[in-house]
Amino acid sequence: KIPGDEIWQAHQVAKQCLFKTIETQTQITMDPEVLTVGFARRAASYKRADLLFHDVDQLNQLAEEIGSLQIVYAGKAHPKDEPGKNLIQQVIRSAKKLSSKIKFVYLPNYNMHLGKQICAGVDVWLNNPKPPLEASGTSGMKAALNGVPSLSVLDGWWIEGHIEGVTGWKIPSEAGVIEDVKANKEDASALYSQLSKILRLYYQDRNQFVEVMRHSIALNGSFFNTQRMMQQYVVRAYFR
Repeated sequence: KIPGDEIWQAHQVAKQCLFKTIETQTQITMDPEVLTVGFARRAASYKRADLLFHDVDQLNQLAEEIGSLQIVYAGKAHPKDEPGKNLIQQVIRSAKKLSSKIKFVYLPNYNMHLGKQICAGVDVWLNNPKPPLEASGTSGMKAALNGVPSLSVLDGWWIEGHIEGVTGWKIPSEAGVIEDVKANKEDASALYSQLSKILRLYYQDRNQFVEVMRHSIALNGSFFNTQRMMQQYVVRAYFR
């Protein structure tokens, strides 16, 4: 029952807080009116941080034809995880090919405080691991509590939390079914297709976008939380 304009105003406060941190750390100024996608988590190769940049030309085309885009990345690799560290380098190299319609930042020194700001301050939470390797996906749950809907493959908690166009959007995935290179190409294409819908919704029907934010709180935020988890553990496991 929270009015949509109050949800949007609260989100803008969180967005400005994140953007202030970004400007302080990187001297990059973000625009609060531009759709901002967030991706922040441990830099493990199965999480496919580079999937969004699989076809930079297509990503640029979306921003040119529909509306500007901002991308906020953060995350550390384990010191001994060489593929994870290489993945970060690959993302940063790919981002250099983005058009002027897309701003990108990879925030250093990722920690809980920064993660909290990103989960609350972006407009869409991106999650595209290789199924079925996502154990849970708690960052998406935290984003939902802040009214930030997910754009995610159907893995982990999103299998239960996803209602298309209501709580967020799914990325149809072929990963784990067909050969990796082909799967990444197919999944990236599906990601761009969904992102085009989200861009149009954000710029052409803001009220409906806020409705998705509202439902991410009402449906996902109210259910995917620690209180419900412990109640189920007690009833279904501990006291059986």
